[in-house]
Amino acid sequence: MRGVLITFEGVEGSGKSTQAQRLAKRLGGLGVPCLVSREPGGTEIGEAIRDILLDPKHHSMHGLTELFLYLASRNQHVREKVLPALAAGQVVVLDRFADSSSAYQGAGRELGLKFVARMNKPAAAALKPDLTVLVDVPVRVGQERKESDNLDRLEQERVEFHERVRDGYLRLARRAPGRFKVVNGALPADELEGFVFRHVEELLVRKGILRK
Repeated sequence: MRGVLITFEGVEGSGKSTQAQRLAKRLGGLGVPCLVSREPGGTEIGEAIRDILLDPKHHSMHGLTELFLYLASRNQHVREKVLPALAAGQVVVLDRFADSSSAYQGAGRELGLKFVARMNKPAAAALKPDLTVLVDVPVRVGQERKESDNLDRLEQERVEFHERVRDGYLRLARRAPGRFKVVNGALPADELEGFVFRHVEELLVRKGILRK
């Protein structure tokens, strides 16, 4: 039985990473075999690429260079970790996946959603998440949650860039309403966790992994 792929997406400071970890912990408590990981990263190679991508000293990085580095990290991650976990029937919870590149490089860097989608396909082994949770907050709200003296390269981008990213995410969600669940990242974390889990539970019951 193929496992289930659940991804969390959102702008900087949305709270998606917290919700991904909370979901993985909750599934573990229910005895559901689960892999939780992140992009860029998730593997030794991917984490090295992550360091390059997020280092503020690389402020002159070209948009295409940025995209290719994300794709390289994703390809290694998918082949080394994600595909084996899915083949073993696990639930895979990812903090960012291919939609991040569409939003950040396709919309934010203005490389085009269609172009990035074509590039994503081989890097992601044509995988499509069973469920994508878009934790949506206004850009200003997300920025206010970040410590201004400890921002990575992408977090330091101008507001206009992040507004394009958010708009890109919302466009993706409108195009695939069956896969995306847009949730309000301004909710208290506990309330948001319960809301997210209801969507996940519905999916896992349908897949025969959980019983209601």
